[in-house]
Amino acid sequence: MPPGPSRSRGAGLAFAAPQPRDFAMSRAARLCLVTDIHHGKPSFSKAGPAALGLMEEFRRFVDETRPDLVLDLGDRISDEARESDLVLEREVAEAFAPIAVPRVHLDGNHDRDYLEVADNDAILGRTAHHETIDVGDWRLVVWRADAKLHRPSGFALQDADLAWLAATIAAADRPLAIISHVPVSGHSQVGNFWFENNARFSTYPTAERVRAVLRTAQVPVVWISGHVHWNTLTMVDGIAHITLQSLTETFTTAGEPAGAFALLELSDEVLWRVHGRDTFAWTARAETLSRRWLAPLPDFRELAGSKMHQAAEAAA
Repeated sequence: MPPGPSRSRGAGLAFAAPQPRDFAMSRAARLCLVTDIHHGKPSFSKAGPAALGLMEEFRRFVDETRPDLVLDLGDRISDEARESDLVLEREVAEAFAPIAVPRVHLDGNHDRDYLEVADNDAILGRTAHHETIDVGDWRLVVWRADAKLHRPSGFALQDADLAWLAATIAAADRPLAIISHVPVSGHSQVGNFWFENNARFSTYPTAERVRAVLRTAQVPVVWISGHVHWNTLTMVDGIAHITLQSLTETFTTAGEPAGAFALLELSDEVLWRVHGRDTFAWTARAETLSRRWLAPLPDFRELAGSKMHQAAEAAA
């Protein structure tokens, strides 16, 4: 097993601009991930009562895999009310407790409906803030952006969260694996049980600001999120945006809980494999994730020399 991960926390650090470099890598990292556990009562297509049993399967997977880190991407419970949510969160924390591997816990919107970040901190024995963790030859970026769902407007991207991410990307001297609860790719929600008709709640309304920051990265980048309850891979500007299926979701698995959890292996290759009833796998050479794409063309009607522009001028 490679040397243990080293952490860097908080904001207010001075970052130097990165220089392009050859990312020859010799130390691999292995991460086990689970998300959207949704322990609690049944809720639409979420099989909440199955959560703790499925967590036993996840613990066995971790024991067999022997990863460097375990990552929980948030939404540990299906919220009900403050007092019952505290009980549910404690029960999920107890399900994680036997895992001897270092753990990173994000909060999702359901962890924040009736609870504060401090409540989750106390239960999980952590102090939540943005942080980076060097693992193998990669850097894990733990982006704990505001995950509270404000009704009716949705998620709110805070300037301080974006500024920390921008500084971290500017300082990157190795490949980055970024995790968040809420995805930022802007991928289609067509076919999604929860979000096809509620796409505005599937991401930050101003997620394009995050993608603009990501476009400046001069290193390989992969971004992994939960929240949307399905497995997806979306390439934007040469960056892989992945979402992981919920542990207890049933809409893609014929009414049975997906039992989904994943293994991420990071070296000069990126290998992603989702286990359970809703399997998914993907691999890529890390170097390909550092190639930024050409900026998209403007509206054809505004593109000088195009036939659409000529037609628009003629019709004016």
